[in-house]
Amino acid sequence: MSSAQRHPGRQPVDDDLVRRLVAGQFPQWAGLAVERMASGGTVNAMYRLGDAMVVRLPLVEGGVGDVEREQQWLPRLAHRLPTAIPEALAAGKPAEGYPWPWSVYRWLDGENPREGELAAPVALAEGLAAFVTAMRAVDLPGAPPAYRGGPLSGLDAETRAAVELLRALGQEGVDCDAVTAVWEDGLHAPESDVPPVWLHADLMPGNLLVDDDGRLAAVIDFGCMGVGDPACDLFPAWNLLPSDARRVFRDALDVDDATWRRGRARTLSQAVIALPYHRDTNPAMAANARHVIRAVLEEF
Repeated sequence: MSSAQRHPGRQPVDDDLVRRLVAGQFPQWAGLAVERMASGGTVNAMYRLGDAMVVRLPLVEGGVGDVEREQQWLPRLAHRLPTAIPEALAAGKPAEGYPWPWSVYRWLDGENPREGELAAPVALAEGLAAFVTAMRAVDLPGAPPAYRGGPLSGLDAETRAAVELLRALGQEGVDCDAVTAVWEDGLHAPESDVPPVWLHADLMPGNLLVDDDGRLAAVIDFGCMGVGDPACDLFPAWNLLPSDARRVFRDALDVDDATWRRGRARTLSQAVIALPYHRDTNPAMAANARHVIRAVLEEF
């Protein structure tokens, strides 16, 4: 979920807890190796289970809805998308002192892409555009609203507060006046006639997997998915893709100017909120936030 969320009250989890949960509820998998996976995520812990599965457990109460959302919608989305997505194999229940539902998924091969180190940026842009296009074409009824998928104005107060915090900190040499100009440009981009579409709504590098050739292999972590402003799924344009691949991504999606401006502002908002919060605790998210700010200001 959003790197901007605050996460008090993190639930302690460890290898032994995961082994007990699996053995107690899914004895067919008892005895398989359990190994904590390194992750820059802030809402869930991931544990490799044997060679072919992964256990995902919320670390905070705010992640509980993500589990339920994925269990409900991922099976209905899988055959509609051109890219591999998580396949839920089992739904775990609270036990062993752990208070929330959790999931077991089939393992997906791939590595998280890193901004500035892409092996095939244009091919990745094409794969991302194909995924976003397919998500927008989903017509499943009863969809939840996407996290952060509402009007851009709903982010105004938090974004401006974050800019002022960066200004006060003198953080990273950020040009806060330029950031404010980009934000206000996005706020003035029309959105009243934009129909809501299905969104992943959290297309951060940590939620993407690429193969050995640098092409998109899978998209993971659908906890923010739902319907909302199509600008919400333009995040990779600035959080990952270099300028030439960014143009390929935009052209493939046929993004109009107003949607592009809103997408740029949304991506910048997430970055300026994330940077002061994660600068000392989550190097991966802080580094990506700095990258986004640079990329957006260079383009603007």
